[in-house]
Amino acid sequence: MLFVGDDWAEDHHDVEVQDEHGRAMRTARLSEGVDGMARFHELVARFLPEDAKPSDVLVCIETDRGPWVRALIAAGYQVYGVNPKQAARHRELLSLSGAKSDKADAHTLADMVRTCRHQLRQVAADSDIAEAVKVVARAHQTLIWERTRHMLRLRAALRDYFPAALAAYQVLTLTGADALELLAKAPTPAAAAKLTIGQISAVLNKARRRDIPAKAAAIQRALRTEHLGQADIVAGAYAATVRATVAVLQTLNTEIRTLEGQVEAHFGQHPDAEVYLSQPGIGVILGARVLAEFGDAAGRYASAKSRKNYAGTAPITRQSGKSKTVHARFIHNDRLVDALHMQASAAVLHDPGSRAYYDELRARDIGHNAALRQVGNRLVGILHGCLKTTTVYDKNTAWSHRELTAAA
Repeated sequence: MLFVGDDWAEDHHDVEVQDEHGRAMRTARLSEGVDGMARFHELVARFLPEDAKPSDVLVCIETDRGPWVRALIAAGYQVYGVNPKQAARHRELLSLSGAKSDKADAHTLADMVRTCRHQLRQVAADSDIAEAVKVVARAHQTLIWERTRHMLRLRAALRDYFPAALAAYQVLTLTGADALELLAKAPTPAAAAKLTIGQISAVLNKARRRDIPAKAAAIQRALRTEHLGQADIVAGAYAATVRATVAVLQTLNTEIRTLEGQVEAHFGQHPDAEVYLSQPGIGVILGARVLAEFGDAAGRYASAKSRKNYAGTAPITRQSGKSKTVHARFIHNDRLVDALHMQASAAVLHDPGSRAYYDELRARDIGHNAALRQVGNRLVGILHGCLKTTTVYDKNTAWSHRELTAAA
């Protein structure tokens, strides 16, 4: 077998080929792209016997995605994507001096896959449709996070020079299309105080709000109340920054709606969409996010426990001598954990089995977030079983063991 360490950069790859005894047979720097991949194949073929298979080549690299990784998998090599922290710890085993270089990192990765491959996770290739779902689902979620950041900046600016706007538009939310339009129309306290009921009502009507007369009157009243403010020139400067932030938020709202349609279209094409949508607390957007982060490669998760560990919902135990404590996993996929937390929050409101389990945990003085994490952990196990058998969620099957335990 051959063991290859691949230290990648934006425009090149430093690789080292080792034999089974850890001897460095060849090192090279390859360019990113088709030419570099062709040289990689030539380099590996030089040291393989004629009857060898591509799977006899094990490649270790600090990423699990991208065209280069997909090309390696398509060629039949065994590819192991490792966390940079794992590679850094292994580098410390090989050298205590702290010296670091791209060539040395390639050596570290090759040695790592040669000696520790039983502890590494092999990169499994997802289907093209799953990759497409991941791209649009992550982009959609990223834009939502960006909108939240810009909304907080807008709120901070308004608190500094126009606190009445925060009170007036609280019922609309600062990311609402009507609140943003009103702020763009009248970004200063003086301009906002001149807004008429008709102008406010027209904006609310455009956003399809209910009880428009009462809301318009309340907004006008709040905008005309006395409040502490800034000098006119300072307020004008703040207004310029608010206009810019409002424009960014309006664009983000438009693009989020566009990407939401793309997420729904791509997710609907996946063969496992029905299984995901049958799970309690999951809709199209959450289903797409969970599918995107779990992937759909066959055999990636050997058991429900393996899926739970990757999800970050399973607890970890720390034991030393007589001390034994159980903690939540803080090293996890943030996007997946966020989606599973939202699923658990919705499931306890609408699914009887999830609610009963949540209530049981709360009765044992377990906190709200910890209880939701355990509910999410159970739901991940249920999802694993449903995907394994290609069956939709059934509450009687999912929670029957708890009923039997309670009866006993």
